Amino acid sequence: MLNGNFKSYMGDCRLEIDRLLESYLPGPTCEPALIHEAIRYSLFAGGKRIRPILCLASAEAVGGRREAVLPFAAAIELLHTYSLVHDDLPAMDNDTYRRGKLTNHKMFGESTAILAGDALLTAAFTMIAEKGLAGAIAPKKILKVILELGSASGSTGMVGGQLNDIESQGKEGLFLEKLMDIHTHKTGVLIRAAVRIGGILGGAGPKKLSLLTAFGEKAGLAFQIADDILDVEGKEETLGKSVGQDRKRGKWTYPGLVGLSRAKKEAAVLTEEALDALKSFGPEAEPLRQIAHYITHREK
Repeated sequence: MLNGNFKSYMGDCRLEIDRLLESYLPGPTCEPALIHEAIRYSLFAGGKRIRPILCLASAEAVGGRREAVLPFAAAIELLHTYSLVHDDLPAMDNDTYRRGKLTNHKMFGESTAILAGDALLTAAFTMIAEKGLAGAIAPKKILKVILELGSASGSTGMVGGQLNDIESQGKEGLFLEKLMDIHTHKTGVLIRAAVRIGGILGGAGPKKLSLLTAFGEKAGLAFQIADDILDVEGKEETLGKSVGQDRKRGKWTYPGLVGLSRAKKEAAVLTEEALDALKSFGPEAEPLRQIAHYITHREK
């Protein structure tokens, strides 16, 4: 079960990530001011920072130091925020609210939102390159991080998953394996990458990295199923966005395909499988275990 120590851990990590991002990015008055205002608007809209925190927790689970991994975890959040800004666009999900605020394109216009997303994506890899050049981490590890993040976010990862999600809307006869493939690529691959990047930077050997990978894969799919469930029974004031949008758009979801009860059971099974992957880890992996529980017990 979630405990006070875990909440404190999440809060501390979130604060450290936000401080680094705040200091790294150009200020809102830096020219062109509009693009920097738009970037900061979405980046500091109150996200939970689950992906970068998973990266930090994974590094610590294998004996790594949080401060050494922090810039790379922050880069993951930059990339994740880019994906949200673009996903909300009229050509994609056409959302009006994100995290309780107007979406970026509603606030700044479509062209600025597209450019803000582009800038966030490139900033992620710029940050990794800058920290790599500082020389504190072996170049080969930096290249592995770039490969993980690029693969997870490209056409065979998150981008491909988003396209498949869009193309499946309103279609009949989608089967569970196809839905799992969409969820795995749209959401799961970046969570898996965050966990693996933390393991790589933390010094995980092949066996532990393999176990972390299994954890990330199961947790990533559980996360998306939990999102599907929240879209059915979540509360708008808690989620910060409209609920019931998946059904209105004709999206295929776990509750829509197998029912709400089975979807909840599947999320619980995946969580247990994620936890099983960490059985050989000691107490240093406790934050990861708590995050696995948190993923499927987020507020409604």
